[in-house]
Amino acid sequence: MKEKVVLAYSGGLDTTAIIPWLKENFDYEVICVCVNCGQGEELDGLEERAKFCGAAKLYIEDVTDEFCDEYIMPCIQAHAVYENKYLLGTSMARPLIAKKLVEIARKEGATAICHGATGKGNDQIRFELGIKALAPDLKIIAAWRNDKWTMDSRESEIEYCKAHGIDLPFSADSSYSRDRNLWHISHEGLELEDPGSEPNFEHLLVLSTTPEKAPDEGEYVTMAFEKGVPVSLNGKAMKTSDIIRELNTLGGKHGIGIVDIVENRVVGMKSRGVYETPGGTILYEAHQQLEELILDRDTYALKIDMGNKLAQIVYEGKWFTPLREAVQAFIESTQKYVTGEVKFKLYKGNIIKAGTTSPYSLYNESIASFTTGDLYDHHDAEGFINLFGLSSKVRAMKMQEAEGGKK
Repeated sequence: MKEKVVLAYSGGLDTTAIIPWLKENFDYEVICVCVNCGQGEELDGLEERAKFCGAAKLYIEDVTDEFCDEYIMPCIQAHAVYENKYLLGTSMARPLIAKKLVEIARKEGATAICHGATGKGNDQIRFELGIKALAPDLKIIAAWRNDKWTMDSRESEIEYCKAHGIDLPFSADSSYSRDRNLWHISHEGLELEDPGSEPNFEHLLVLSTTPEKAPDEGEYVTMAFEKGVPVSLNGKAMKTSDIIRELNTLGGKHGIGIVDIVENRVVGMKSRGVYETPGGTILYEAHQQLEELILDRDTYALKIDMGNKLAQIVYEGKWFTPLREAVQAFIESTQKYVTGEVKFKLYKGNIIKAGTTSPYSLYNESIASFTTGDLYDHHDAEGFINLFGLSSKVRAMKMQEAEGGKK
């Protein structure tokens, strides 16, 4: 019997060409696995295409809810944002895809896993670190880094497929390189490769409209959270994945969550891309809006550091590590009282606060208002300032003495 290889299969040109390439160069039985993280219509016709190209079998694994509950939610709760802009849409999905590839490999008795990520990007790192952490015994084939891979363009991949009797409706025309799931869609290539060029949003956007073309009337949205997890939208109880779907529609309509960033890839180069994350941007903002009321100052400050650390961990593909588990454990401990309701208005790319309430709010009007209350005496501030500024005053006095001694 032939050895089996599990191929991370999207149905795009790269992974389509990899099927005959694996059979020709390694004599493997190819088992394709498409992990559905909410790609939508991109899954249409995949089974026919995979088998037509020579795959023995195709698995389509729907992990949308697991993606939302186990991978997206920890990042929302941490407010994990890479380089202050990127909401980790591709990064969060890769460890889950790696996990499913390993599960199918074990089920099928495969000896290798193959992916079509290029040698320049982050995904090769994320896939391979995930596979190594979960199945260190499995062989990994990175087609684009393999000496037997001679294709270097869409044209050459199309010609390779035709030479193997595979004539598919792929175009050699240049287009954006995109990655889509329920959380976001990313765009790279074409004019985006020049940081000096403005994105062609008319041609580029898929989930959203630009703020200029958004409705002239704002739209109010209300969300409820329980222990840091969204549980309802506009008064209707919904699971997380459905909330994200609805927020994608609302956010896209109002031009929310369009980000143009030059980011630092793990491999060392800078890369320019445009990300559409309409629903995710709203969820991040709503959750943070609620936390402002609830978390104490010191916890909030440390949580910012932990959020940045989690963003780096996820971006670099280190999901299956003790460090990620430890950081996530801290984040989860901060969510015990993050319960309440958030209201905001969506208007031309903006998320505008319209009121936040929580039974665990630390905001105390009798302290915070300009009217003196029983819990706060203005005169107490004088002693506090004297002590809080003592080191600064002592230093200034010593500097005066030193400067005076020089004259």
